Amino acid sequence: MSSVVRGKTQHENHACIQLGSARFVMPPSTIRIEQLSDLDQFSTAVRLQKEIWGFHDVELLPRRLFVVASKIGGQLLGAFDGARMVAFCLCIPGLKPGGVPYLHSHMLGVLPEYRNTGLGRRMKCAQREYALASNIELIEWTFDPLEIKNAFFNIERLGAIIRRYVYNQYGKTSSHLHGGLPTDRLIAEWWIRSPRVIARLGQTDGATPAAPAGAEQIISVPAVIEQQRRDTPSLALQTQTRVSQQFDDAFRAGLAVTGFERSADAGSYLLQKWPSD
Repeated sequence: MSSVVRGKTQHENHACIQLGSARFVMPPSTIRIEQLSDLDQFSTAVRLQKEIWGFHDVELLPRRLFVVASKIGGQLLGAFDGARMVAFCLCIPGLKPGGVPYLHSHMLGVLPEYRNTGLGRRMKCAQREYALASNIELIEWTFDPLEIKNAFFNIERLGAIIRRYVYNQYGKTSSHLHGGLPTDRLIAEWWIRSPRVIARLGQTDGATPAAPAGAEQIISVPAVIEQQRRDTPSLALQTQTRVSQQFDDAFRAGLAVTGFERSADAGSYLLQKWPSD
């Protein structure tokens, strides 16, 4: 696997994607995104984990992991508002069967006051650009299937597909964001050269892509799930258990998540047949 490009900075006037002569420009911003490279920056990323997720010390990714990732073809990005790091992303390299390289995007965090600004999308676009420069075509990451906003972002804004569900991947954690539930996760596959992804990233007007034709199954998460997690954890666990079984059955049947819809009442995963590898 080739090493990622070092020393480049994603300024606000850089294109998110480029295909032939087509360029899709991200909105202007004073926040810059660049590769992390020194111990002080790695230490700041460790501290941000506490601020963003509220993890106990034993659950923090240590600085030495950032060091190792930077030496073995991983990818470490930071977003800076002036001198202040306000978001970071850590990827580690992996190999698929047959020796095909990919990146596992293990952690991407944004400070609360910088959320809902488009920064997360800019971070993913920068991640994609560096990966393409290293001849990587696949980036994967996990996310909580009960997180409706994240699901919409991953599937509709980025163009990821989903074909795998993992039960309690990290065990129960101290993070207030996890609500004491098992850390069940969906695995997002982001095929960054695919027409699907290019089309999604080209939609800079915020329009919602059309639902996929021929959806064969819908798996819904109630919009009140965050309230359930906070106030009635037993109900949240019931929702998680139902959703996990539905995904398990669907994936065993060869379906994949290819779309996501939101309403006032629920977030809905849209599944259909997808060619197997």
